Amino acid sequence: MNILEEWNTYQTRRQLFARGKNVLGGAALTSLLGDAMLGSASANNALGVTGPHFAPKAKRVIYLHMVGGPSQMDLFDYKPGMQKWYDKDLPASIRNGQRLTTMTSGQARFPIAPSKFNFAQYGKCGMWMNSDLLPHLSKNADDICWMRSLHTEAINHEPAICAMQTGNQIGGRPCLGSWASYGLGSMNSNLPTFVVLIATPTNREQEQAISSRLWSSGYLPGEHAGVSFRSKGDPILFINNPPGVSSSVRKRTIEGLNALNELNFKEVGDPETHTRIQQYEMAFRMQASVPELTDITQEPEYIFKMYGDEAKKRGTFANSVLMARRLAERGVRFTQIYLNNWDHHSNVGGRMPSQCKDIDQPCHALIEDLKQRGMFEDTLIIWGGEFGRTIYSQGGLSKENYGRDHHPRCFTMWMAGGGSKGGAIHGETDEFSYNIVKDPLHISDFHATVLHLLGYNHERFTYKFQGLDQKLTGVEHRKVIKELLA
Repeated sequence: MNILEEWNTYQTRRQLFARGKNVLGGAALTSLLGDAMLGSASANNALGVTGPHFAPKAKRVIYLHMVGGPSQMDLFDYKPGMQKWYDKDLPASIRNGQRLTTMTSGQARFPIAPSKFNFAQYGKCGMWMNSDLLPHLSKNADDICWMRSLHTEAINHEPAICAMQTGNQIGGRPCLGSWASYGLGSMNSNLPTFVVLIATPTNREQEQAISSRLWSSGYLPGEHAGVSFRSKGDPILFINNPPGVSSSVRKRTIEGLNALNELNFKEVGDPETHTRIQQYEMAFRMQASVPELTDITQEPEYIFKMYGDEAKKRGTFANSVLMARRLAERGVRFTQIYLNNWDHHSNVGGRMPSQCKDIDQPCHALIEDLKQRGMFEDTLIIWGGEFGRTIYSQGGLSKENYGRDHHPRCFTMWMAGGGSKGGAIHGETDEFSYNIVKDPLHISDFHATVLHLLGYNHERFTYKFQGLDQKLTGVEHRKVIKELLA
């Protein structure tokens, strides 16, 4: 018996009542305030939410994942010296025997392909950005925390995106959104805590598979898995009642099923049964909340001018980002958006303009929209892919058509709002954008920093599984990057 258990066991009746003198008043206050007190207290109790270690800077997250790996030297990592290296081989001293994918390891040459796009400096921070393709986002240079020295061990898509989302290249772990749900819980019991949106790119030349395991809760309770909203048909399968079934019948059916599940849970104790109960109840509440959420016709016209005309089309990136703002506004903790087709093995010059057109105006609009609603300071926006691209060309090389292979050694991501430091430019790469020369930032250090902004010490934020205290940042020593914090 530890000291705390011993003290609780032997305390006197007078001490017990003295400690509990405010319990009834507190219970009455909670009843009056309902879900407004501590987010959604009843929902959070059901989900076993832990609560933060300290006051969080970010109450919610909108994570924009660019599936395939954006080319850092064509967007944010300006390398003007590469123009004189056009079609010359990457020096062996730069590559230094580093691992290549099978797509380029057999090439006889590694010809340098400088970016064909123009760059300019923006903001007081002087961030170099692609001036041809990012005219809107460049206005927010001082709002954004730039990270140019991310690196990972994974060189292929599946393990790399798994590592970026879950902290490990091997599947089966909880993703960042599930950890946020487990830690902070719900702010709206009528909507999921963690929502996933998959946006359709304008150009669909070379898309990667996007698996639902990326928003799995892993070994965390199943209630913390992401709920995927569809872009066609009903936002969620079976959200509407079947023909001839009224809401009252549906409600009685769910109550009956839950009663049976409760009996089973008490007897067997299977956590999946508890998950099923929560899902049935959430599904019923969402029948009322989701139609209102997804009806964007009530948005004023100036909002569509901010996000662009594509925001009116379901499934586009602009529409998904507008939906993310609506979700955040209604208390959803974590919204994950995936945008495909950043795997630029060929035709960088042809595909990059289309990809940037998809993201440029919506990302700028999201920042400005959150600002005007007073939500920017406590909403963390994350943008990035699973790795970067090589400065050398894959396959043939011409100034009009070149490709770039996977490159895990260095890549660029950015954050905005939610306690991140606007205008900070962290990390430097060499003149080839191939190796990091200053302030390396491992993806697990990035995870530790995000958890810190959410109010968690990543070393203490754990879940007992298979006899071990599991955590997002793994077993190696990781650190919060304080230079990224406001």
